[in-house]
Amino acid sequence: MLKCGMTKFHAIIPAAGSGARMGAEVPKQYLKLNGKPLIQHVIHTFEQSASIQSVHVLLSPNDRYWAALDIPLSSKTTLHTCGGATRAETVLNGLNAIKSIEDTDWVLVHDAARPGLNQAMLNLLIESLGDDEVGGLLALPLADTLKLADATQRAQKTIPREQLWQAQTPQMFKLAILRDALASFHGVPTDEAQAIESIGLQPKLVRGALRNLKVTYPEDLTVLNALITE
Repeated sequence: MLKCGMTKFHAIIPAAGSGARMGAEVPKQYLKLNGKPLIQHVIHTFEQSASIQSVHVLLSPNDRYWAALDIPLSSKTTLHTCGGATRAETVLNGLNAIKSIEDTDWVLVHDAARPGLNQAMLNLLIESLGDDEVGGLLALPLADTLKLADATQRAQKTIPREQLWQAQTPQMFKLAILRDALASFHGVPTDEAQAIESIGLQPKLVRGALRNLKVTYPEDLTVLNALITE
């Protein structure tokens, strides 16, 4: 078990989205990988971590799929039907609704459709950020050449990639700081780290892995089926 003083760590899994870009009949968090819904893989990873105190799944109040799946949950895990119109709203609703987490505890927000997270990545994130003043996130340095396109999809210029990273999750911050950052953000942040950046803080980037990709398009699920066999 990882030791970081008396600090506690809690997992937040926003799962209120519809996954429209996936083009599936069910929200993408309920698509199957190795016979189990994506979200079940995610929950299991956090439940199996000795460092995670509690796991909180944030569902849409109108969710009509969860109950039919009969996903087994440990005593660590609690469901909350507090999903909002956006991911940021869902996370903020969850942070406001969950009374068992202290303001100074760490919360790890992780995508419900990112089933490749494993214990090694989770431990690395906690070990890297447990004593950090700000917090941070898993991310991957970009390897591909980037092009800036115009409206007709013609390349205008090449963008240097040396300092560019692709954000992943979990994104790990103290509850009070993340709650205040999300509440004060003007517009809709693309992730928790952007909200933290908006209040003048600099999240630390911790190297993730390819298998921690988010399922957004059908081909992503094909890749994960090749990468993850357990």
